[in-house]
Amino acid sequence: MRFVAEPAFVLHARRWRETSLLVEVLSATHGRVGLVARGVQGPKRHALRAALQPLQSIRFDAVQKGELAQLTTAEAVDAAPQMPGEAALAGFYVNELCLRLVPRQAPQPELHSAYARVRKRLHSGEMLAWSLRRFERDLLDALGVGPGYATAGNGEPIDPAARYRIDPEYGPRRLDGERSGAWRSGATGLALLALAADTRPPADDVASLRLPLRTVLLHHLGGRGLKSWDLLAELGRLEAR
Repeated sequence: MRFVAEPAFVLHARRWRETSLLVEVLSATHGRVGLVARGVQGPKRHALRAALQPLQSIRFDAVQKGELAQLTTAEAVDAAPQMPGEAALAGFYVNELCLRLVPRQAPQPELHSAYARVRKRLHSGEMLAWSLRRFERDLLDALGVGPGYATAGNGEPIDPAARYRIDPEYGPRRLDGERSGAWRSGATGLALLALAADTRPPADDVASLRLPLRTVLLHHLGGRGLKSWDLLAELGRLEAR
């Protein structure tokens, strides 16, 4: 298989041997693709190294003969977004989600578009927590495992005044008992409806989505969490921004 001027976003790059890189990208028409970029450490290859930084939008040519494609050329489409510390950490989280959940060579054009949107939002300074929840929703939907947010698992409409946990297989389940810890950690119905309508709710409602959506993500991650979750917990700031 040949890739010719394939649009993609760089998810991850790490050194391999003395002069090469192993690169993971999210392409527009082929989904996640693993690339071997050989001989990128010399002074004449600075432009190529710069194009292979995480979050960079690129076009690349490559030849696939095995699991990994051999990169022949890559060029940056635009300048890599300059993000402050918290937004950069959010970008690391987005990339880690894609690396862990998106299979290789599975076309995901809608996910490529969702990645472009969240990249723009992180750069523009929009509310980080809301940007991340929207991307989590879009990622799950693109993978065909989104739980739905306007209707509970039993078919009843979501009550904006109620709270819900999200069962990965069943969908939203209404919680009873305002004094219980489970009730306090559930998503508000208002937040779920806002997520379904893609309209940002108040900050407290946005914050209520984090743990229920994480439960769904953790299920599809096979119970093994993300490194970025630990970093986010240490900062303890993105949930309310």
